[in-house]
Amino acid sequence: MRVIIVGFGTVGQSFARIIQLKSEWLKARYGIIPQIVAIVDRGGALVNQDGVKLTDALSSREKSGTVAAHDIWGLRNVTALNVINDVEADVLLELTPTHLPDGEPGLTHLESAIKKGLNVVTTNKGPLAVAMPSLIELAQYQQVQIRFSGTVGGGTPILSFAKDCLDGDQIESAQGILNGTTNYILTRIFEAGIPMADAVKESQQAGYAEADPTLDVSGLDTACKLVIISNWIMGRRITIKDVEVEGILKLSQRQILDAKRDGKAIKLIGLVDKSNASVHPRAIVVDDPLCVNGTLNSIVFKTELAGKVTLIGAGAGGRETATAVLRDLIDIKKLLLR
Repeated sequence: MRVIIVGFGTVGQSFARIIQLKSEWLKARYGIIPQIVAIVDRGGALVNQDGVKLTDALSSREKSGTVAAHDIWGLRNVTALNVINDVEADVLLELTPTHLPDGEPGLTHLESAIKKGLNVVTTNKGPLAVAMPSLIELAQYQQVQIRFSGTVGGGTPILSFAKDCLDGDQIESAQGILNGTTNYILTRIFEAGIPMADAVKESQQAGYAEADPTLDVSGLDTACKLVIISNWIMGRRITIKDVEVEGILKLSQRQILDAKRDGKAIKLIGLVDKSNASVHPRAIVVDDPLCVNGTLNSIVFKTELAGKVTLIGAGAGGRETATAVLRDLIDIKKLLLR
């Protein structure tokens, strides 16, 4: 399986290390031998049709900040689209950061790869939030697979669980805490009584929030995940324009502490059902299974027959999300063998 990696940040590098560590096991257990033929980052590309040495790629990135610094296979003046169009491969891993409102450049990367006949795996929520219905239709038309387990729940298999383990039942709604950064911020205010600005700063210092945390605290990250759940799990075709979004920055310290005195915690909750999709801060009782703390994610699927099913797990992290990418690759391999 020849693989192009576009985006070689935390997730991309974690994926490379997992492949190094587990290569023999993957071959023996699943018959999968990922051959990385190209890696693209902001500085250029590392391309070798016979297979990139991941040790070289990781070393070049660490020493020079780009894989393109490799003295033999590095290419400085090459874009992701150049690589997607010119390098022979079977799968594209699109691991670049999320950008809204247009989902670019990830959206163009995915569309170009699918049109070329590549299967695609992405951890980038932006293209899916903006154009998930059309991406799914394009993949079906081209008879290729599109997978995105790492976009919701990180290493916790929320999408796989709902898609595969709830077969035979109908999911009527899904609601949950789907952003670990905002959950950490709200937990710190709840536990320590600190102001919002201090909690945001703490989350940045701990590495949970970016220097610009807007995507998280605005509620847009959660909204992206609702779009993915709605389209993939519930069969309801929506985009981010259909989601009503309110973030956490208008919350006051007093509101959070008043809720605490009433035995409740205010959490940023995403909800999607047959007719609505919304993101709002909500007060929930502290012993509700949904009410998890720190950077944990939680989601409750309300089903027609089994009732409510709750899943809780880590929502982010490079290694965790990279495991979701690997799961998607294995899934694609299984489908190709059918």
